Amino acid sequence: MPDAKPERRGRERLSVRLPVSIKSYQGKVQTTGHTRDLSTNGIFLYTDSQITAGSELEMVLILPPELTSGEKRWVCCRASVVRIEDSEDGSDFGVAASIRSMDVLPEIPG
Repeated sequence: MPDAKPERRGRERLSVRLPVSIKSYQGKVQTTGHTRDLSTNGIFLYTDSQITAGSELEMVLILPPELTSGEKRWVCCRASVVRIEDSEDGSDFGVAASIRSMDVLPEIPG
């Protein structure tokens, strides 16, 4: 029986599908996608735009209450792409990224 790979994540991930807006610092990519799972220091998402490993991204999404002490919050995350996975059917790309910083965005009164 092969040895299990050691877990490299610093925090447990929450499996949740949330819409996310994605923009690269290089300005080559501006797209949307959806999360598969996330924590306060990492995210895995799917998008139909090709993003390369090593890219620096800015992402805007609503964090669920489980990650924000009880209330949904709009956040802007800055992250580095650590891995890309092609989907089985070729329709989109899986993006694993390490979150470097996260800013809570102000609520806009409606």
